[in-house]
Amino acid sequence: MPAMPPIDVVIPVYNAPVLTRRCIDSVVACLSQSIRFIFIQDDASGMETHAMLDQLPCERIRVHHARENQGFGASVNEAIGRSDACYVLVLNSDTVVGEDFLPLLYAAFVADSRLAVIIPAGNDFARYDLNRYVRQPGGYVQTHRLRGHAFLIRREVFRDADGFDLAFGRGYYEDVDLGRRLNKRGWRVGVHPDAHIQHEGGGSFGRGRSFKKLVRRNRKLFFSRHPSAKRNILLLSGDCPLAGFPLSLLEALDDVFCGGGYVYWLSPEAAGMLLCLQMRSLSSGVDAAVRLFLCSWREDKRISEIWILPDVPRLRYGALTLWARICGLRILTWERAPAEENCTPKLL
Repeated sequence: MPAMPPIDVVIPVYNAPVLTRRCIDSVVACLSQSIRFIFIQDDASGMETHAMLDQLPCERIRVHHARENQGFGASVNEAIGRSDACYVLVLNSDTVVGEDFLPLLYAAFVADSRLAVIIPAGNDFARYDLNRYVRQPGGYVQTHRLRGHAFLIRREVFRDADGFDLAFGRGYYEDVDLGRRLNKRGWRVGVHPDAHIQHEGGGSFGRGRSFKKLVRRNRKLFFSRHPSAKRNILLLSGDCPLAGFPLSLLEALDDVFCGGGYVYWLSPEAAGMLLCLQMRSLSSGVDAAVRLFLCSWREDKRISEIWILPDVPRLRYGALTLWARICGLRILTWERAPAEENCTPKLL
């Protein structure tokens, strides 16, 4: 692998001086061999945080104090604008680095020229069994949902996309929006299972009433811009593994993922391999399907379509078809063509 080009670190900061100092110290301790500068964007923090940042001993650190609280997106945009590195690592101030994962992340960029962003795995991905997902060149798992707490990005790609959209204000959903825009430009986003970072979560803004109001507002804005991200497919199969999926089905699944949607795959046993992080696997049964319907109280989480493969047991097929019709859902069955190995979809 060629030597790594310059990599800068950007850390937007708003108060939380203890968490912020822990983050900065971990970057200096673990990443010094792989980085050039650390750009800290202080978003008009209080005096305690302001003083702490001005007393940091590392010569690589560049601190900028903003006059007013601009929010996460604007702070990152401004800080990246001061970098001329080929790659920039963006970190929330409530993250902790425990290892130098940058050579591993950079190797993924070398292996895949269409990879724009890669995220180190960690506690935010603890609910996923990342070993069950197909690995892409460079060892990463594909995702269509960018998480902004920690990511390495090609700086030119970030700049060409005009960075984070300032319409999202202080933050939340501006990272997912950027990922959607990059996908639409043909770029890929990945998570590397072998790189790890700890994320505290809510270190600057907490999880109070103002946070919930901001999330609701920005969620509505996001889905108004990316309505295809509301697609939630319930895929019902028998014992057919991923390797046995017909090409037409794989292409249809890819269309859902590329639009930002999700696929919930119900099969007799939890599937062995999955395509990307927007694909979930559950052991099938009417009860599992009903739980998916009942738990999807939020509009963007509701099942919108049911896709059924030809090897589904007749009783389960009938029950779910009846349930879908009651709910007014689109049903698509994949019937095997008589003279072909492939399957063709059919609307019911």
